[in-house]
Amino acid sequence: MYARSTTLTADPERMDDGIAEVRDTVMPAVLDMDGCTGLSMLCDRDSGRCIVTTAWETEEAMARTRDRVAMLRDNTATRFGSASPQVQEWEIAALHRLHHAGDDACARVTWSRTDPDRAEQVIDAFRTTIVPRMDDVPGFCSLSMMIDRHSGLGSLTTVYDDRSAMEAAGDDMRRMREEFTRQMRMELVDVQSYDVVLHHLRVPELV
Repeated sequence: MYARSTTLTADPERMDDGIAEVRDTVMPAVLDMDGCTGLSMLCDRDSGRCIVTTAWETEEAMARTRDRVAMLRDNTATRFGSASPQVQEWEIAALHRLHHAGDDACARVTWSRTDPDRAEQVIDAFRTTIVPRMDDVPGFCSLSMMIDRHSGLGSLTTVYDDRSAMEAAGDDMRRMREEFTRQMRMELVDVQSYDVVLHHLRVPELV
């Protein structure tokens, strides 16, 4: 499974227009493309930062859609009042879903970097040491780990029932994150929190 993420910074006054564009125009168009398995959207209304992610059955299916998705992306950026969206393509290395997200769901996204030659070791360790511990975290919904094997850049999205659950888990998750990145000799790049405004990914369990 593969994914394409588009990160943009919206004009706060045009945030709702942009969300509506993704929900009413982009999502139906993308879901109609061969090989697409869903779309999700994360937003931070304070900073204006938004991440739209589409999932694909194969790398080839994702590649075939680049031009069509680019046109949708340009229109969406205009609606958001955003310039120069950043696009990243990933392999979905792991996905675990305890239950589907609800309307109040929030997500914490962690970006990290590892030596590309050690990517498989990091993925295996994540699946065996982190994933089994998450079901015991109150308010946990799902997590997805994505990686660019060429650059070693990785993205981990952990979804919670609501913001209070995410905040309550904060200290434990930080300790877990620091322990894992230290043991795996990874670089922690950034950590951000978002509201989950669209959650229509149909990616199967990958652990």
